[in-house]
Amino acid sequence: MPTVPRCSPADADKLVAEQGYTHVDVRTQAEYDAGHPAGSINVPFMLAGPGGMAQNTDFVRVMDGLFSKDSKIVLDCRSGARSLRAAELLMSHGYTQVVDQRAGFEGPRDPMGRPIEPGWKAAGLPVENMTPGGSYAEILQKIGAK
Repeated sequence: MPTVPRCSPADADKLVAEQGYTHVDVRTQAEYDAGHPAGSINVPFMLAGPGGMAQNTDFVRVMDGLFSKDSKIVLDCRSGARSLRAAELLMSHGYTQVVDQRAGFEGPRDPMGRPIEPGWKAAGLPVENMTPGGSYAEILQKIGAK
């Protein structure tokens, strides 16, 4: 499988603003609702279930309903782990222009809890709590899913 291109929060912001990429936040809907990159949409890669967090089995189907395989997509999550896995999955399904924003919204931390790299929020990039049409419920409605 090809290597997933990764970028900083500032570079992700430029990809969206200057090159027409769509910013997809793959965190849970609750995380997204608490604050997300301005203008991003929410398609959770993981969902909370009775046994804890599990991969969203509809993730690829929902992404396919929103995007063509050559769409320009930047993915992010909390610290970069889920978005990298989501990017790998999309690339394995034929997506060709997926970029992982490696620091996520909060930024990755070392084993002692110290920040390794500033995430989107700490980098001072635009954050909002509501993006019209961006919530997972609205996305599902848009593509005609339950």
